Amino acid sequence: MWQVSTREIPVPRSHYPILLALFVTIFVVSNITAQKGVTLGPIITDGAFFLFPAAYIIGDVLTEVYGFRAMRRAIWTGFAAMLLAVLAFYVAIALPSAPFYEAQPAFQSILGLVPQIVLGSLVGYLVGQTLNSYVLVALKRRTGEKSLWARLLGSTIVGEFADTLLFCAIVASAIGISTWADFLNYVVVGFVWKTLVEVICMPVTYAVIAWVKRSEGY
Repeated sequence: MWQVSTREIPVPRSHYPILLALFVTIFVVSNITAQKGVTLGPIITDGAFFLFPAAYIIGDVLTEVYGFRAMRRAIWTGFAAMLLAVLAFYVAIALPSAPFYEAQPAFQSILGLVPQIVLGSLVGYLVGQTLNSYVLVALKRRTGEKSLWARLLGSTIVGEFADTLLFCAIVASAIGISTWADFLNYVVVGFVWKTLVEVICMPVTYAVIAWVKRSEGY
């Protein structure tokens, strides 16, 4: 019996690929759910409000444990994945429907991402995540391993504000926001909500960062 000798490149045991996959998935899914404008009483937001803050939490873990360069790779991976998703959606929409397929209008309505929203999301994402990571690393150079809460909070405020302002400014008209009052509501609610979620989840972020550091032999 012949035995074929094969060579394989060993895969390092690390949590980075899993965190990267979660980070990219949240970003892509958020861009789809953000197509829906949402009103909760006096609050105006979008369908991604409950999910997107998790991207910043995971981004904090990636930056704190693996550094700015690894986080920058994650940011560009998410950017490329979103572009691929948009291209795939439009190709699928353009393909001729089978005679028995009657859901083309709904399919096109849901996955025909509005270019204005995609642009706003990509711009906000690139600027916000980059600032979030840069500020966290800059603060870490000053504080070392101490004051993790200050690094997480400071980086979140800067990153989330830039992300929210740019995103809202670009996409507001696409989801029907036409007055300054509604725009300010959209920006303030988005920023406060995302920042509040990260503050509430900070104990979890602390625990995840500590666990990943221990697992990775930090």
